[in-house]
Amino acid sequence: LVYPEVRPAVDWLCNAFGFVERWEAKGHRAQLLVGAGAVVVVDGEASGGCGAHSMMVRVENVDAHHGRALLWGARILSPPADYPYGERQYTAEDPGGHRWTFSQSIADLAPEEWGGVSGPGM
Repeated sequence: LVYPEVRPAVDWLCNAFGFVERWEAKGHRAQLLVGAGAVVVVDGEASGGCGAHSMMVRVENVDAHHGRALLWGARILSPPADYPYGERQYTAEDPGGHRWTFSQSIADLAPEEWGGVSGPGM
């Protein structure tokens, strides 16, 4: 979810809806636990112009998923890449203009290991 500022959004969502902050990454994004799931709050400037929201879906094999998406004509916005927070991800746009990030866990890291800060939900 894209907001003009991450910290006020996190505070409001946690207080109003009972979400629990899991981690924050240098003020530009935070993950909030919601029941058995999670949402990520992103700073508007750091979002790359994706509008008010984008979807992130966990998959077992990002590279195979990326190959399938290419075969079906997905517009790839960022190719598969490894990130310091232990994820391999790529981002695509569907024919309706919706942005999707597909993510595969490749390492189990504490937020402090990649420059983040653990929240009460860790």
